[in-house]
Order: sequence, then C-alpha cells, then structure tokens
Amino acid sequence: MPRLFGTDGVRGLANRDLTAGLALGLAQASAVVLTQGRRAEQRRAEGRRPVAVVARDPRISGEFISAAVAAGLASSGVDVLDAGVIPTPAAAFLIADIGADFGVMVSASHNPAPDNGIKFFAFGGTKLPDDVEDRIESHLDEDKLTPTGGDVGRIRRFADAEDRYIIHLLSTLPHRLDGIHVVLDCAHGAASGISPQVFTDAGARITLIGADPDGININDGVGSTHLDNLARAVLAHGADVGIAHDGDADRCLAVDAAGNIVDGDQIMAILAVSMAERGVLNDRTLVATVMSNLGLRKAMAANDIRMIETKVGDRYVLEELNAGGYSLGGEQSGHVIMTKYATTGDGILTGLHLVAEMARTKKSLAELASVMTVFPQILVNVRGVNHHALSQNAVIAEAVLAAESELGDTGRVLLRPSGTEPMVRVMVEAADQPTADRLAHELADVVREQLAL
Repeated sequence: MPRLFGTDGVRGLANRDLTAGLALGLAQASAVVLTQGRRAEQRRAEGRRPVAVVARDPRISGEFISAAVAAGLASSGVDVLDAGVIPTPAAAFLIADIGADFGVMVSASHNPAPDNGIKFFAFGGTKLPDDVEDRIESHLDEDKLTPTGGDVGRIRRFADAEDRYIIHLLSTLPHRLDGIHVVLDCAHGAASGISPQVFTDAGARITLIGADPDGININDGVGSTHLDNLARAVLAHGADVGIAHDGDADRCLAVDAAGNIVDGDQIMAILAVSMAERGVLNDRTLVATVMSNLGLRKAMAANDIRMIETKVGDRYVLEELNAGGYSLGGEQSGHVIMTKYATTGDGILTGLHLVAEMARTKKSLAELASVMTVFPQILVNVRGVNHHALSQNAVIAEAVLAAESELGDTGRVLLRPSGTEPMVRVMVEAADQPTADRLAHELADVVREQLAL
C-alpha cells in the first residue's frame, strides 16, 4: 500500500481522495501523536489543553475540510484557533509566534482548484519529519482520544492572525520599497489580501492581477505556474518588476521590466550574493536541491559562496538549513527559505526582500539577475518503467557517463526516480538547448528500453 503522505503532506482530489472522513481521521491521529511529550504533559498538569492553529487557502473544498480538521482536533481535546484564509507560511509563523503545540494548513498549493491537501506543522512551525508523518498515518486505525465534558477542545477565531503576520513581514525588511512599481499576481489564492497590503505598507506602488479568489479560480491561468499574464501586465503598465505567488503563497517567482522570467534559482543567487555582501549569509553557504540549475552552482563559486545540495523538496532543504545553522536555501520552483524570519518557504517574504534589494542597490531586476547565467535545461518524464531498478542498471549508468563525458563542465545529467509512481525523471543541462534536448531524449530512450514494465 503506498504511503499516504507525499513530499508535502496529504494531497488529492477533494471529496474523492481527500474526504471529510479522512480529514477528520488525520486530525484525530495527529492529536494523538503531536500532543505527546514533556511540553504537552506540563500543559495538562496546569489544566490547559493543547492548542493548534488551523488555516486554509481559499479553494471551495477548504471550507468543509478545515471544518472536519477542526472537529477532529476539538473532539480529541485540542483547542483550535481558526485563522481562516491565510498563506501557508503565515500559518507556520503563527504557530511559532503564539507557542501553539502544532498546526494544520489545508491547501494544495499550486494544484488546480478541485485538489486539496493537508499539511501538518510541529511546535515552532516546522514541517514534520517522515517518521512522525508515518506515526500519524499508523494511528488512523488505532484508538483515538475521546475526552468528555470540559476536556473537549474549543474552536475559536484567530482574530488578529493577519495583523500579526503583516507586522512580522514588515519588520524583516532591510530597505523600504519606495518608488518601485510592482505588479503582484496572487494566483487568486491565499496571498490576495495580505500581499498587496504588505507591499503597499512597505512603500511600493502596486498593480494587482489574480487577486479575486472565488473558491474555484485559484491557480487558474495565474500565479507562479502561469507567468505569461504577469509578464504582459508588467509590460503593459511599465512596471519595474512582477512578483508571482502560488495558491498558498509559499512560492515566489518574478518577472523583470522586460517581461523575462526570474526563477527561484536566480532569486536565490541574488539574495545569497546580497546577504554575503552584507555579512548575513551564515557560513557563506546556500542550500539548494539537486534540480537547481548549473548556473547557480557556477555563480555561487564565482562569489566564494558554498552550495550544498539536497533531495528535491523544501522540507529537505529546511532539514539541511537547520542541521548546519545556515540562513538561506530553496528550490528552483520558488520555495525560498530565509531561516532568520521563517520556518518554511515564504513567497511574500521572498518577494519583499527581492524588491528591497532593487531599492537598496538602485539596480533593475535584470541587472541583479545577471549575477547568474542560466544554462538551458530540459526535464523528460519517462513513465511506465520500473523506477526502483534505476540505480542497478549498468546500461543506463554507461549512457549517463557518456553524456557527462560529452558535456564536460558545460553541463550535467541527473536521473531521478519518482517517489510516488513508476516514472524516471531525466534532466539534462547544457551550454545550448539543442544539445540538452538531444541528450535528454537519448537517455530517456535508454531508460524506456531498459526499465520497461
């Protein structure tokens, strides 16, 4: 039976895969697992119940799923603070800010509206390690907590949730954004209320797109996975920069004044060089994933910044950041983590600091992004193969070595098995797109022939 938890919580088609019953059960199981330990025992000894923050993005199914989560927690003796529609990083911040025992975010991030998901955060607003998620999953079929009388939990509105988060974001800024015209694309998602207010309060002049959520239009042709509209809006309004979030606002991608995309790798390069220059990049180290562009590696080396690679997934980036005490990391997709201010990727925070660097240096985004040369990259998904046998196949290994030999130091090859389906991802970077395309498809053919089911 496949693992219920994926790389970022439990996700699926709402009311089909992710039902109210499953949401209720997960909440009850999480109450068993996440209210154990010395802190919870002390709270109970003082006559206080555990506390959890529950939040959601604006997709329509989030209403019944978050209600089921709150019911499952309260029925297990957990007091629930309902923060309503806020970004995922806001939920993580609030858990740490008020000292809640844990929290739950109902969101499917950049997925389309029919999907939804449930993410759990531990005390301090950090994502759960795999073994804790496995314990929650194992408790789905076990006895639940069933307090009665005055021991059941209460559900209350977290009235100042947005204000706390906004004040926090503004407090992190190294420089105001006065005079900079920003187009914000909020993906009709959780950032639609907070991001415009924060950028305005920080001094930016803003133009909004994708900021009218109706429950079913989240990520629909807008946001960080659909940047064409943002590029057109930047050009049409003569703006200095465009900032795009995804549905739950834990991502940030950008567009420069000429409409060119600035991805997560480029954003990390800009921030890393700035932080190193200002002496706030801990150990002059950036943490990124194996999927980050070769150009990022070369840019960091040229600026005497060490780069550590992790598996794909911002949770693994965060684990490495915490283990080494580093201050900056993230993914090409726009999950950028600044550990001084956040425990997870924060798209609004990232956008603010990116635009603040423009204001500080008085440089355009294109000038800042020139610190990194982006190598042409192609990703080919080879489906219907025995991905578990990838690492043991000598023919594939030989083909990879041949491709790497041809590329030399002008590119790289990465073959990665999917963690959830019979698929191998073939990624090739090269000095030019035709070479990258050719080698990727040649390797994909070898994988298909060798690992066919």
